[in-house]
Amino acid sequence: MAAGGFCRLPNGRVVVALNLPSPYAGGSGSVRVLVHAQNRARALTRLRNLGLRAVYLRGNGQPPTPDEITAVLHHPDGLIWRTAPGADACAAELWRPIRSLMRAPATPR
Repeated sequence: MAAGGFCRLPNGRVVVALNLPSPYAGGSGSVRVLVHAQNRARALTRLRNLGLRAVYLRGNGQPPTPDEITAVLHHPDGLIWRTAPGADACAAELWRPIRSLMRAPATPR
């Protein structure tokens, strides 16, 4: 499950924002993921196809901000992430492509 929300754009498409536990932080961290898609169902399907199976959007408690919408619309993949805002997160952190989140972390030898 995830906290988040969505925003419908004038052209009918949506931007979905979700706060998810980080897949590789051992449950201690969280990330904010933005997805640009035709509709909410397709946005969630894009995330599920990447391996994030338990992703659901219930309600619209934390919709994307105008800056987040601009960021995802200007990214070629339309799927980006950064550390979720919080006490330990830097407000000026850059958005990253989803590929960098889904890569397996380096294991020490």
